[in-house]
Amino acid sequence: MTDEFPAVSGFPIEEVYGPDDLADFDPDEALGAPGEFPYTRGPYPSMYRGRLWTMRQYAGFSTAAESNQRYKYLLDQGTTGLSVAFDLPTQMGYDSSAEIADGEVGKVGVAIDTVEDMKILFDGIPLDEVSTSMTINAPAALLLLMYEIAGEEQGVDAADLRGTIQNDVLKEYIARGTYIYPPEPSLRLIADTFAYCADRLPGFNTISISGYHIGEAGATPVQEVAFTIADGIAYVEAALAAGLDVDAFAPRLSFFFVSRTTLLEEVAKFRAARRIWARLMRDRFGATDPKSMMLRFHTQTAGVQLTAQQPEVNMVRVTIQALAAALGGTQSLHTNSYDEALALPTEQSARLALRTQQVIAHESDVASSVDPLAGSYLVESMTDRIEAEVLAELDAIDDLGGAVAAIEEGYQKGEIERSAYAIAKAVESGEQVVVGVNRYQRDEDVQPDLQRVDESIRAEQVARIDAVKDGRDQSTVDACLDDVRAAVGSGDNLLVPMRAALQARATLQEVCDVLRDEWGGYVPNDRL
Repeated sequence: MTDEFPAVSGFPIEEVYGPDDLADFDPDEALGAPGEFPYTRGPYPSMYRGRLWTMRQYAGFSTAAESNQRYKYLLDQGTTGLSVAFDLPTQMGYDSSAEIADGEVGKVGVAIDTVEDMKILFDGIPLDEVSTSMTINAPAALLLLMYEIAGEEQGVDAADLRGTIQNDVLKEYIARGTYIYPPEPSLRLIADTFAYCADRLPGFNTISISGYHIGEAGATPVQEVAFTIADGIAYVEAALAAGLDVDAFAPRLSFFFVSRTTLLEEVAKFRAARRIWARLMRDRFGATDPKSMMLRFHTQTAGVQLTAQQPEVNMVRVTIQALAAALGGTQSLHTNSYDEALALPTEQSARLALRTQQVIAHESDVASSVDPLAGSYLVESMTDRIEAEVLAELDAIDDLGGAVAAIEEGYQKGEIERSAYAIAKAVESGEQVVVGVNRYQRDEDVQPDLQRVDESIRAEQVARIDAVKDGRDQSTVDACLDDVRAAVGSGDNLLVPMRAALQARATLQEVCDVLRDEWGGYVPNDRL
């Protein structure tokens, strides 16, 4: 047994904390009241006493029709918001009929090729009553426009649609890889989305700046917050450069973090992130609207910590992770299913994951008080330590020229790879215990029933695309795609002609190919 217990971020966790650890702590400056600057204690005065976090379950697989049935099931089970997973071809801007899509259609999410698929995905679900989060990045503007069109054709005014698009392409270059275009034109597309939504979709969060995937790739909590906030700074700067007023778009910015089993460090991480963002928005960007300074975030429990060995133990991990998110003041939460290290969740495992949230919300006393761990010597000391180390990392990124310049140099990617390697070595050596993997193993694990995706769905999707193309006016589609190409060169807001193209039933790939032709692709710079 080692005498040292480091936090995941590397700094030591002391055996005992006391008043001396907060000797320089000013509660008025560091904490404030809940719902007041710097929002350490939460963005809203009453937090869960007034309204519980939104309970989302990330879902999507196979065809739009199958995913639609899963969404209706989850709503019947008490989910209060939908969260859409898209398959890999959709994430990369390819139709299901593309050669590159073979073997991937419907596998890690739902296949969406045209507005007709989006309409089926939400058939019978009133879009003016349900908040929808869409985990989509490089082609996020197109999926948002499809959602808007589907809503309007359902009879719902665009102003009544509520939800979030992830739309965070910078973290794709850093940690995840589903990018299409180079960073600069991608930022232009994001800024155009901010402007479009401010005018037409005021109830939508235009971006969910994601630390989740950065954390899943192996970043420490400090790196997760630092790299995520650096991306947020880049998005704000891009919007300001496009002529937008900070208080016109910043209130609709949102964030997305991972929640690990290291409960105390995660709670401190969430509190530190809120404080850092509030001060940045006020002091660096001159925001005056309190909503511009609030870091509101969605949380997902840590998929990377789920194990294929003894998968039932994942239920315990997810419970601890969900508890950390609630104690840290999340605004919405997805709890992973225990079988996700093996396959897509079944209805039974997804229901149990949702029930985990519901038990925490309704059977524990976590929701009864705002920021219940405030004042803990350990939590306040750790919050301060994380804040200081995040600010030092942000200074390093600023010295490199900002998030985009650092990405192009491969800085964030290289730092994450070093952290991931250190974690892998610690697990392999047994220094970091993973129950069921390097300690307390069983000779044979009982595997649960798994969700499978039928390989035949690609042919079904291709047939649907062909039917849409046969029924559309091709000359109108061609003219709309020409308008998209013209807007690339003119600097006009791209979402306006893209919306017209999709409404005329252009496919996802047809619009993305226009932008590929104009902007090219992106090749990463590997530091290691």
